[in-house]
Amino acid sequence: MTFQRPPAGTIPDAPGSYQFKDAEGRVIYVGKARSLRSRLSNYFGPPSTMAARTAQMVAAAESVEWIQVRNDVEALMLEYSLIKQHQPRFNIRLRDDKSYPFLAITTGDDWPRAMVMRGKKRKGTTYFGPYGHAYAIRETLDLLLRTFPVRTCSDNKFADHARLGRPCLLFHIEKCTGPCVGEVGRADYDGLVGELIDFLSGETQDVVRRLERQMAEAADELEFERAARYRDRLTAVRKAIEKQAVVTERPEDLDVIGISGDDLEAAVQVFYVRKGRVMGRKGFIVDKVEDVTPDRLVGHILESLYAETEAADVPKEVLVPDMPDDPEVYVDWLSGQRGSSVRIRVPQRGDKRALQAMVAQNAKEELVRHRLKRASDHNARARALNSLQEALGLAESPLRIECYDMSHIQGSDYVGSMVVMEDGLAKKSEYRRFKIREVPGNDDFAAMEEVLTRRLTALLAERERPAGERPRKFAYPPNLLLVDGGKGQLSVAVKVVEDLGLTGEIAVASLAKRFEEVFLPGQADPVRIPRQSEALYLLQRLRDEAHRFAISFHRELRGKRMTASALDGVRGLGPTRQKRLMKELGGVAGVKSASLADLVSLPWLPDAVAVAVHQRLHSA
Repeated sequence: MTFQRPPAGTIPDAPGSYQFKDAEGRVIYVGKARSLRSRLSNYFGPPSTMAARTAQMVAAAESVEWIQVRNDVEALMLEYSLIKQHQPRFNIRLRDDKSYPFLAITTGDDWPRAMVMRGKKRKGTTYFGPYGHAYAIRETLDLLLRTFPVRTCSDNKFADHARLGRPCLLFHIEKCTGPCVGEVGRADYDGLVGELIDFLSGETQDVVRRLERQMAEAADELEFERAARYRDRLTAVRKAIEKQAVVTERPEDLDVIGISGDDLEAAVQVFYVRKGRVMGRKGFIVDKVEDVTPDRLVGHILESLYAETEAADVPKEVLVPDMPDDPEVYVDWLSGQRGSSVRIRVPQRGDKRALQAMVAQNAKEELVRHRLKRASDHNARARALNSLQEALGLAESPLRIECYDMSHIQGSDYVGSMVVMEDGLAKKSEYRRFKIREVPGNDDFAAMEEVLTRRLTALLAERERPAGERPRKFAYPPNLLLVDGGKGQLSVAVKVVEDLGLTGEIAVASLAKRFEEVFLPGQADPVRIPRQSEALYLLQRLRDEAHRFAISFHRELRGKRMTASALDGVRGLGPTRQKRLMKELGGVAGVKSASLADLVSLPWLPDAVAVAVHQRLHSA
């Protein structure tokens, strides 16, 4: 397939959206540009100058088309609509498998109803949320019905009781005013609905003051039973308010976006703050099919959140972890959506910076839960192992996989890690750490060779032990030996396995960090494992665990080395004397600044040791 570059001069120097198509005419990528000519020229260079996934997209494309528009905002919205229409395989995808619940008021009904709703928003309904869990809405609604007793029944039940002329139980426990049987007038009922909407919108203090006033008036009039009802309603309102955390100093309206991810996917969390309180939240996972920078990712997220929302749902301010690409375009677009000025910014200090950090932490935890959910499912693990066996052409399912990684800083504190996965689960009791002994400088290949040789030699030594003895560490061979790196690390692993005569017994592969490519012996091209496959998730998890384990060991060794005292090794100065000396003189710096006379004057320190300490610290 050969990409057909448009004739020179035919691409307009104007804003618009462009679409790459494959040989069958399917749209495989959609983008937007302030200048189509400038942006598209980036795709016509040598593939070696492009990001890997961009080069892959261009290789799969046969033609490119574009649609010119009047301005950047129109280009943004056209890109969004085309992505939604065609679902191109090289555009990032927002995967949200949840249907988030909202607290909804059916203001379009003759007698509006409060209810929990999911799915697509409907006209004539006012929504609050979304909430993370339906039970959170039901608890809040149950509290509010004591103060705002609007109906919650279905239309059919409402009609049934209207026909019978008898209200339901909710009327008798004062959680409904009985509109079905005419117990409340239209004006009074509409007033209740309006107050409930104001309360859910964040106007809580007016409701509290009204109830306090009504309670006081009833008490002054000696109507203590009515005053007690107002007291109970006030208590319920205050409990509902307590459920809404105050996160800003002023009663502001804003949305806060937090992102946590890696090169392949990201978790996104959005907190909806109204009048300074968190009124709802939602989250989703982004599949990074394309090479997307943080600013472009933020732009895509903003499009997905606000492209089809109503003006009332667009806040005055949106806090983001990074400014979107072409921020002025997004500000103009959101301002147009809202009908008034909207601000997008990255908070730098204060309560908003702390709020941004909290939302980002929520995104990080959601990403961990997302991965653990896939990892803990037995069926997913079985599918992953079978899929991995098929993808790598293994003779049997890799029930035991060992992964190796190296860690160092400029050749110092060189360490290696071995992590083990059995039946798709990490087996931490089998993890091993290696101090590199025979590699003098910065040589990852030699370090990897040393670690693998020591591990597999120990395996062979275990086999020489008498039968019946309890097996020690390294007793079990891996079905798959995985190294972190590319072809170079793979060659080292293959050499060690061959030298030790284990070629037919242990399969070897390497996983490159950047593009998640798997290399196999004797194959020039990497094995492309589908991005959404369980097999790739398993390999990523194993590789990341090996890297984490190696880094933690490296930090431990480096910490010990860096905290080692300059006084170590002084003859006659043991740990007890060393600790006392530093305590009395103020640490190593204080000891170093002390004169020989100062050291000798210490009654508990022998003169010979004092001289040795002074010589050690002033030998240079």
